Amino acid sequence: MDVIHYPDDPRPATWRSPVLALGNFDGLHRGHVKIVERIQRGAGERGGTSVVLTFDPHPPRVLRPDKAPALLMTKPQKLAALERAGVQGTAVVRFTREMSQWEPEQFVRLVLVEWLRVAEVWVGADFLFGRDRSGNFSLLRSLGAQLNFRAEKIDPIRYKDFVVSSTRIRRLVSEGRVDEAGALLGHHYAIDGTVVEGARRGREIGFPTANLSTGNELIPPHGVYATVITIDGQVLPGVTNIGQRPTFGDRLATTIETHVIDKSMDLYGKAVRVAFVQRLRDERKFPDIEVLQEQIAADVRRAARLFDRLSV
Repeated sequence: MDVIHYPDDPRPATWRSPVLALGNFDGLHRGHVKIVERIQRGAGERGGTSVVLTFDPHPPRVLRPDKAPALLMTKPQKLAALERAGVQGTAVVRFTREMSQWEPEQFVRLVLVEWLRVAEVWVGADFLFGRDRSGNFSLLRSLGAQLNFRAEKIDPIRYKDFVVSSTRIRRLVSEGRVDEAGALLGHHYAIDGTVVEGARRGREIGFPTANLSTGNELIPPHGVYATVITIDGQVLPGVTNIGQRPTFGDRLATTIETHVIDKSMDLYGKAVRVAFVQRLRDERKFPDIEVLQEQIAADVRRAARLFDRLSV
């Protein structure tokens, strides 16, 4: 997948009649996937290139940083997910305060027409753009008619009783409802990182853990979770504790520690992905180490039963 950045990079010569999906695509959830499938179909029909246009940094990070949401994905995660989805190209627009003052017509002319020379543009039904979010789909379609591209929208995607949105998914993750978040995403919520040296407390009590340092912004709340950990292409069942190890009296920085079930592995320095399947319980302080060990063993058994049903 080709990745280009505005305003630095030219459009690749191999991009023919780009069929473009325009949005932020945080999480690449079920609704995003529908748009991606539509541009792939459109590109196939006209012998064009399927392209996603997204923004970096996330516009609220520039416009109202004190209220900007923690994102579901890092930029590398998003690009990797788009490539796995079969997108042929991604155009990343460097969003600035100056750009936020562009009128909708200026964005369309400079980015969509002069830079990308789009043939089609697809957006979600609620997509807004340009200064003060004054541009809507009707204006985009009108500009397309003037500037020789087709503009279409996809209606909101519902999963059971809910409209699928990144905002709703962020709230579910932040509340620890990772199984519900995964249902709306269409995949488990995951964080990436590197295994770093920890206090080795887990090893001392018979449950060695991999301590994760991550660049992901949105971490589920303190608690114990059934997770799957991906290491060197292997997908393994695990139990992850997020918290401050109150039984040991640490109360220091929050740690993310994963015990890989029925495996003994040297993971220091490894790049791993931890995907959250289900919340098992709150983090809490136990009266002594023995009671903590019994609880961890019960957590592992519960997670193992869950993974037996899910065939992880």
